[in-house]
Amino acid sequence: MDLTFLFIVLVSAVVVVGGVAGAVALIVTQSRRQIGTRDQQAIDAPVKQGDLVEGEPPRAPTATDESPVTAEVPEAPRGRLVRLRERLARSQSSLGRGLLNLLGAGTLDEDQWEAIEDTLLAADVGVGPTTELVDKLRLHLAADGTNSPESARSILRDELIAMVDPTLDRSLNIAGADGKPGVVLVVGVNGTGKTTSVGRIARVLVADGHKVVLGAADTFRAAAADQLQTWGERVGALTVRGPEGGDPASVGFDAVKQGIEDGADVVLVDTAGRLHTKSGLMDELGKIKRVIEKQATITEVLLVIDATTGQNGLAQARVFSEVTDVTGIVLTKLDGTAKGGIVIAVQRELRVPVKFVGLGEGPDDLAPFDAVEFVDALLS
Repeated sequence: MDLTFLFIVLVSAVVVVGGVAGAVALIVTQSRRQIGTRDQQAIDAPVKQGDLVEGEPPRAPTATDESPVTAEVPEAPRGRLVRLRERLARSQSSLGRGLLNLLGAGTLDEDQWEAIEDTLLAADVGVGPTTELVDKLRLHLAADGTNSPESARSILRDELIAMVDPTLDRSLNIAGADGKPGVVLVVGVNGTGKTTSVGRIARVLVADGHKVVLGAADTFRAAAADQLQTWGERVGALTVRGPEGGDPASVGFDAVKQGIEDGADVVLVDTAGRLHTKSGLMDELGKIKRVIEKQATITEVLLVIDATTGQNGLAQARVFSEVTDVTGIVLTKLDGTAKGGIVIAVQRELRVPVKFVGLGEGPDDLAPFDAVEFVDALLS
């Protein structure tokens, strides 16, 4: 009885094992057939253009691989002046309106003249220019013999225009020597909008028909080179860049070299933002200038100042001018809370002109500075 039962159990086990083995064999066979079918399909399929073929190197991209990038056409500088004047007139500037309210109130006593001085100082005009302007206003109003608002506005306009000085040469010097491009070095502290200003100046130059090469010598900020390259691509300007953390003087040198080879009209070199109190960084700025001038003369050094920083901006300007011989000022963020008097103060401090002003966030919200337009906007 026991032997019969044991025999039945052994037979059942053999049947089960045989069934499992058969199932596994069937699965393996089907898998091999599927793989073989896919391989045969791949062999029989035609090779598409751009596919890699064994034994051949990757095909180089051609001009037809990507759709061509169409460069933007920047707005002409003249059109910007009209729009920027309107925007400045709508800003919260306290300079023009505050003075007009005081001067148009009738006969002025000493308290009111003191209020005029306070208004000018609060607008970042500076102590020296404030005293000069108040003395002239007193003299002209007394000589005019009238206190009408129209007369006061006319006298104030004439004096402000004289202080901003429309006779200064505000053109951008991009005339290089010996057929080489002009080189514009752009400097400033962190957060002033320096790289953005470089991109916008490139748009101004391209709008005037100039061929521009950009140098991304801000190698310390990871996004700076990418940002500048994007600005360049939008107007068809080549951007020369180096490795992150590399030598900025080397990038400046290579950018100028590329500009010479390409026959560019001007090379714009962006530099890393640096605190004016850090002597090591300021010394490096001097090195960039020396290295670049081994190939071509730097025709402009533009200092970018945030107009909302007021007297602190003047402190920055003093130090930068000692290191790099600043030839022009770019005032950013002049709309909004900026008070306008910084234009007078910084020109008096450095004895160099404001050449560009920024009044917004758009790509063409930078315009060549015009003294008369600026004063008229303040008094609008």
